Amino acid sequence: MIIDYHVHTNNSFDCKSCMEDMCASAFEKGVREICFTEHFSVRKGIPTYNYIDFEEYFSSIDKCTKDFKDKLIIKAGLEVCEPHLEKNKLSSVLNKYDFDFILGSVHNILYDKLRNFIKEKNNIDAYEGYFKEVYALARYSEIDVLAHFDLLKLYAFDTHGNYILNNHKEIIYETLKILVDRNIGIEINTSGARSSANEFFPSFDILTLYKDLGGEIITIGSDAHRPQDIAEGFYDAVNLLKSIGFKYIFTYSHRKAHAIKI
Repeated sequence: MIIDYHVHTNNSFDCKSCMEDMCASAFEKGVREICFTEHFSVRKGIPTYNYIDFEEYFSSIDKCTKDFKDKLIIKAGLEVCEPHLEKNKLSSVLNKYDFDFILGSVHNILYDKLRNFIKEKNNIDAYEGYFKEVYALARYSEIDVLAHFDLLKLYAFDTHGNYILNNHKEIIYETLKILVDRNIGIEINTSGARSSANEFFPSFDILTLYKDLGGEIITIGSDAHRPQDIAEGFYDAVNLLKSIGFKYIFTYSHRKAHAIKI
């Protein structure tokens, strides 16, 4: 059963594709379940701040659910940028709506986009600063799954190269341990294979370390911003997870996780 739990539409600031087109592509590709995880933040000064119109978003969810009845399971979600910051303000917004799934991600450090944050930093300092912010997210946010754990390599790979796990193993280990202890999952994000880094987010090594620490909750997301990218890399992701020893991938309904055997 093909499942894609990280998809954007024109409800996100960086996507022009409408929900109907994304659903049509998902159905054509044999996807059974899809979750729309639109960018959102309550932090003034960053691109995702209050961009989404929730009334329009849920109206599109309802319409597509009717149009694709018995063809596609459609879930409502968000990708919240830096959800560990301004938590009370974020909670007051999220509590108004019935979301199935909340991803948390780091796209900004303070008010610097990641591509700006790495300027004038060497490889180690750039990645260490990023992983420290991911640690804070894991420790303090109220999310279901942490998105693209090592996303920084999307922006840093061409100029700084990839990171070496041993240079950051302590902070990565502590972050993964917190996620396991708090029952927060991680995502295998296939968009990395479409970037110059040419590997999933996170790496094989981080996925393996997560499994070794007792982590089980995994979602698979294409991070599609275009219809053609829906579910791309799904089978490769499943095979990678199986090779590490994962037995399940997960879906969510009303913020509750459900295991599906792979």
